Amino acid sequence: MEMLRVHRILPALLLLAMLSLAAGKATAAGVCTQAPATPDSLAARIAAIACRENTLWFSPFIDAQGRMASMTVSEAETARLDDGATPAWKRVADYWRGSGLLWGMGNSAGASECGYATNDGYPSPACRAFLVDKPWSAAFVSYVMVQAGVPGFRPSASHVDYVRDAYVHPDSSPYTFADPDTTAPAIGDLLCYVRGSSTVAGYAGLTAFLGADPNGGLAMHCDIAVAASPARDKLYLVGGNVLQGVTLRTLPLNRNGLFWALPRGSNLGCAPGSEASCSFNRQNWAVLLKLKPLQPLRSAPLPQPPTTQCCVNCVVGSGVPRCPAQGAGRSLLPGR
Repeated sequence: MEMLRVHRILPALLLLAMLSLAAGKATAAGVCTQAPATPDSLAARIAAIACRENTLWFSPFIDAQGRMASMTVSEAETARLDDGATPAWKRVADYWRGSGLLWGMGNSAGASECGYATNDGYPSPACRAFLVDKPWSAAFVSYVMVQAGVPGFRPSASHVDYVRDAYVHPDSSPYTFADPDTTAPAIGDLLCYVRGSSTVAGYAGLTAFLGADPNGGLAMHCDIAVAASPARDKLYLVGGNVLQGVTLRTLPLNRNGLFWALPRGSNLGCAPGSEASCSFNRQNWAVLLKLKPLQPLRSAPLPQPPTTQCCVNCVVGSGVPRCPAQGAGRSLLPGR
């Protein structure tokens, strides 16, 4: 009897688990499907483009606990994306090309072949090798900013370059360099962490690094803020080359709209039996780049209409219009 009961319960539990997973995926996908089709602000344009790309990659996402909840294709695969036409590797090549950065990578093996990549059946092995060997997360951010038309943004294959711009050139950068622990994020902002450095930790460490060596290189990664939950207790961000795709990330917010204890540290303790130590959200979060509002164009004086020349006894083909009836007694063109 007990065995029969177990056999009846197991299928129900399995169905419940599958429905729960499907609901989670639909919820994450819904974050980006709500992006406006015709954005009417710079931040909305940025979010719409980043969301479009996440949706194209079958909406992979990392949940608020830092778990990879969905992934369908990977960066160098020939598998088609959600449009049914574009191979995954080809879309990554598009990010390099659309950002304008590919042409500066000519010394990297395979980059030149990416310049001629198409959606046809040729697998382009040299280009695909380049896409695997070269991190493309900064190329993705640059692609989004170029496509959105962000004024003053300088595309780069290294995140630290536009982070540095915000720090060193605050007047010309479209972003403001801010502490992610004390500044509320908004749509269009960039949240960035430092990779592989034990000496540049958090906002204070990054500020000290840029102040001491404004031209130094530093491995970083930035995600783009694209939406907030209806209760504004979660922020959703999209990043490229996150687990080899364009992936949505969820981070909690508190009642003041600030990040709720950004998970920091490493995943060194992550192992079977220590799942609580595993989180793709646990990073060395260091800076929030706040998108500046677009300054309204200064109203210029209306141009004065040019003095109209006309003629009474007009020459055919001269292009000079005939004077109206009330001015028929005078000509602005002497001798005509």
